[in-house]
Amino acid sequence: MTLAFSPGRIGSLTLANRIVMPPMQRYEGTPDGFATDYHVNHYARRARGGVGLVILESTAISPEGRLMGDDIGIFSDAHAMALSRIAAAVKAEGAPVLVQLSHGGRKSRPYGGGPLLAPSAIAYDERYGMPQAMTQADIDKLVADFQIAARRAVEGGFAGVELHAAHGYLLHQFLSPLSNRRNDAYGGDEDRRASLPARIIRAVRETLGQGPVITMRISASDNAEGGLTPDMVVRTLSRLAGHGLDAVHVSSGGLVPLAAQTTSPVESLACAGVLRAALSIPVIAVGGIRSLADVETILLAGKADFVAIGRPLLIYPDLSRIL
Repeated sequence: MTLAFSPGRIGSLTLANRIVMPPMQRYEGTPDGFATDYHVNHYARRARGGVGLVILESTAISPEGRLMGDDIGIFSDAHAMALSRIAAAVKAEGAPVLVQLSHGGRKSRPYGGGPLLAPSAIAYDERYGMPQAMTQADIDKLVADFQIAARRAVEGGFAGVELHAAHGYLLHQFLSPLSNRRNDAYGGDEDRRASLPARIIRAVRETLGQGPVITMRISASDNAEGGLTPDMVVRTLSRLAGHGLDAVHVSSGGLVPLAAQTTSPVESLACAGVLRAALSIPVIAVGGIRSLADVETILLAGKADFVAIGRPLLIYPDLSRIL
């Protein structure tokens, strides 16, 4: 047996193998954010292909946090009911499934005319526009929205949740000094910039109890002077892991437009290796991985505990059986 097809654990879950289907936007949600039959069939088909874990695409915890007009949400019981059909279909194929919970912050497309929110009033670019710096009331609501969304997810049949703190979305914005210029309990130094993600992890863990899994997708480099680096993210995750985090899913970039990147890009796989060497929780690597040879090389080198294969699964649903 290759290492890729050996079992592994993330929190309370034992996965049949080390291959993960990562979140990938499908742009098939209804205008008001509901999942459809398309999503049920799409995810069940990839689960049937033999992956060890499926993680649903970015799913908005609130209308104002939607990433686009055709994404999906979990900001009402009706939305959660639509998602529960996906969970049931994936589990019927033998794979556990998580849902990625997100808020876009300054990179949102607010539904219903809601405000554009961010840690500080710093725009991503002219296309998105200038956000409002979040008040304490906004932050308290955000924490509650994550809690409610996580509860809905688990009650709907998901094995747990992934918190989206990558690709320039709201939790990433709080973690990075480039987008968080606050000087209160939620910004000013590394500890305070991590305080909101830590509060959300604690709140979600308190809501879910010890069984369901909580992972986090994180960008380990901003690829910009003065931004996040893998070493900074190691320190942050060392703090966050103690609040109930079961695994970290490592990506990079997304906080600033490509034109604003001022340092050489640090690729996701390189970041995963740095984090894996320093952390005691499992690491999921992602980024341009297309073959079993790639998966084996990453696992054998100790750069990750699990490997996510993305776009190839969209073309070849049985990829994990024919790698």
